[in-house]
Amino acid sequence: MTYQPRVYLTGASCSGVSTLGRVLSRRFGVPQLDVDDFYWMPTDPPYSIKRPPEERVRLIKVRQSETEGWILTGSFIGWGEPLIQKVDLIVFLQTPTIIRLQRLDQRAAARYGARILPGGDMHEAHLAFRDWASCYDDPLFTGRNLAQHESWLSNQSAPVLRLQGQQSTAELMHRVAEELLRLSPCGA
Repeated sequence: MTYQPRVYLTGASCSGVSTLGRVLSRRFGVPQLDVDDFYWMPTDPPYSIKRPPEERVRLIKVRQSETEGWILTGSFIGWGEPLIQKVDLIVFLQTPTIIRLQRLDQRAAARYGARILPGGDMHEAHLAFRDWASCYDDPLFTGRNLAQHESWLSNQSAPVLRLQGQQSTAELMHRVAEELLRLSPCGA
């Protein structure tokens, strides 16, 4: 039987968590469950209406129960603890802000094109998200920030692997696979 790990990948917005999650999902043949797919209601423009926390948890747990292993990606500090009670590994991806903001702009342009440009229906939302994402390193920022992540990580009982998000996706995947092999009682 093929090893099907349960991995939680987290970090700042645009740190590379979702991209690494897709690669690990293919590598191990398990589904990737991205928190944003459950956090937000399906709307146009997207990312404008939050789903209630208990509903997010319920929906993700249903998906987790359908498979032995999974790759959960995103951040759920403050509402998603029940989702990783049986996690094999937590991976924290830390990426310099300048790289994250470049990725954010590239991703938004690729997904939404002219909608994020001045005059577009998503321009203000894009700028607001960019401003929010740029504050991650500020410990006084009231949104998700590095200090919150560090505090949360220090309280976890599962193994935590810290990686630098500016490394290639192939290198990051290799490091996670090595760590899972090391942790697996049967040798992944």
